[in-house]
Amino acid sequence: MRNHRFLSILLVVSALLLIPFIAMKFTDEVHWTLFDFVVAALLLSSTGLGIELIIRKTKSTPYRIALSLAVFMILCLTWVELAVGIFGSPLAGN
Repeated sequence: MRNHRFLSILLVVSALLLIPFIAMKFTDEVHWTLFDFVVAALLLSSTGLGIELIIRKTKSTPYRIALSLAVFMILCLTWVELAVGIFGSPLAGN
């Protein structure tokens, strides 16, 4: 069961990364480099594995939901900051 969820996480991350890869073939609007794909893979994988860790270690369903939402929000805020720099941090090149 544990390997099944781990493989599921890797497959979902791979499927999500295929979206910009395929989009780059059809439009000039998407310009991702290898570095972009590596960073996105690290962010998505760490989020999936973090949520998996929460599911394994936490017994209470409300805590699982709250902690998983917190991890997901951290992913969203990091992704947006890297994409457009809404906070003006050095991560976005500001």
